[in-house]
Order: sequence, then C-alpha cells, then structure tokens
Amino acid sequence: MFGKRPGSRGYADLAMILRMDDVRLGALLRAARLRRGWRQSDVVARAGVSRDIVSLLERGGAAYVRLGELRAVAAAVEVAVDVRTRWRGGDGERLVSARHSGMAESFTRVLVGGAWEPHPEVSFSIWGERGMIDILAWHPPTRTLLVVEIKTELVDVGEMLGTLDRKRRLAPKVGADLGLLARTVGTCVALLDTTTNHRRLRDHAATMRAALPADGPQLRAWLNAPTGPVAALTFLSPAAPARLGLGSSGARRVRVPKGRSPEPGPRSGERAQEALRGRPDRESRPRTGQPAV
Repeated sequence: MFGKRPGSRGYADLAMILRMDDVRLGALLRAARLRRGWRQSDVVARAGVSRDIVSLLERGGAAYVRLGELRAVAAAVEVAVDVRTRWRGGDGERLVSARHSGMAESFTRVLVGGAWEPHPEVSFSIWGERGMIDILAWHPPTRTLLVVEIKTELVDVGEMLGTLDRKRRLAPKVGADLGLLARTVGTCVALLDTTTNHRRLRDHAATMRAALPADGPQLRAWLNAPTGPVAALTFLSPAAPARLGLGSSGARRVRVPKGRSPEPGPRSGERAQEALRGRPDRESRPRTGQPAV
C-alpha cells in the first residue's frame, strides 16, 4: 500500500482503510466511556485534553489529533493503543534490527581481537527483573565483565542510563549463571554514528559526561588492559564487508566552491566525543583505518 500517489485508486483505497480504522477506534473509545457512565467532561478531566479532542476522537477524527493526546484519552478509559510502524521494504523493526546487528558484529570483532570472550544477546530474569544484555563480554585474565549496550538511536537519555545501571547491577549474577565469576564490572554504550545522535548527545553532554566519562580511545586502552571498572561511550558504525566501524556513518560528498580547497577538520565521530570531554584532544583521535572502539 506504500508508494501510492494522491488521486490514484490505490491511494483512495488506503485512505478508506485508515478512515475505517479511525471510526472503529472512535466507537471503541465512546463505548468504553459510556460503560463507565462517564460524560466527555469526565474523560477531559482525567486525560488533560480539551473536550473538542475527545469529541473529535469519538467521531473518527484520530487523523487530526496528536498521538500523545490520543494515548491520553485512550488511557483514561483503559483502552490500549498499539501503534505499529512499517517501512516500504517490510517491517521497520527489521530495518532497525539489521543496523543493530551490524553494530553488534563490529563490536564483537573488536572483542574477539583481544583476550575477551563475547556472549551476545544474554537474557536474564532475576528477582522479577527481566531484560537482555546486547553483549556481555568476559575477560578471563582479570575476571572482568563488560556490559555493552548497543543503541541505534539516542532517544531518552534518562531511560537509557537507568537501564544500563540496572544491567550493571545485575551483571555479576547474570555472569555467575554462565559460570563467569567476576571481580569487576564495566559498562559501555556503543552509539550509532549519525548526525542526529551527535546532536542529541550535545544536548545532554553534561549528563552523559558524568555517567559515561570514558571515550572511544580510553575504552580501547581499557579493553587492552582492563584495570578497575569503566563507564564509556563510543560511536560505532555497522560492520561492512570492506571497512569495520571507522567512527563514521558513511562517506559524504561535500561540494567545495571553486577556487577554494577543503579545509581539514574533525570527523563527525569525534565532534561529540570532544563535546563530552569539554575540549579538543587531537592526540587521542583514532587513526584512519582503526575501529571506533
């Protein structure tokens, strides 16, 4: 149904399907409200939206309402709203998963190149807390565990740091269940190297610097000789056949005005790292051809 142009029959069919879904949603919201014996004003008070929004939703006008408002009204009457996203090539989740898997492959290769034993996708259920550790790396000589969190997109910094801290706290028990008795636990966030992630990182530079003070070069040094715990953030590119995560989101073509020569500058994968450190540090930048971690 994607790729339909306005005016085409396929587009009209798609619009009709979406309209029917909105009408069904509105009928369900109204039925759930009436079942409780509520007036629209009662929903307004609980959802924190205007009466016009409630009325519009119940009349099938979900297309003209913000998603947050829809969720608020639905939650007020205990209706679950499940938003599914699809991409033209298939499930959007599959697209995101492919990038996530590529990043995990890049980081795993770095670990395998040293004395580390990577354990990918380690699930846990401890004292009612459930989750998945993207990579749980084990360093036998020092009995060190490293919890690696792979992130394709930096969305909620607080939620990400809270989840990482929970995994760090549970890592010794998770490792023990695998026969890995750790003395030290470190943490690392590997963030996809994109312009958007760099911008969002700059917006939260102070928080991220306090929670994850080590950068890519410092993480590489620690991986070679783990001493004590580490809390690091590094940028990473998905694994590629010819190049392995060079700290860049891919080659970009830059148009240079005639008569001028391009001036050298820091790569995109280094700008946010410098923002985290609060100052430029050209000596610690990875050389071309080295992984970002």
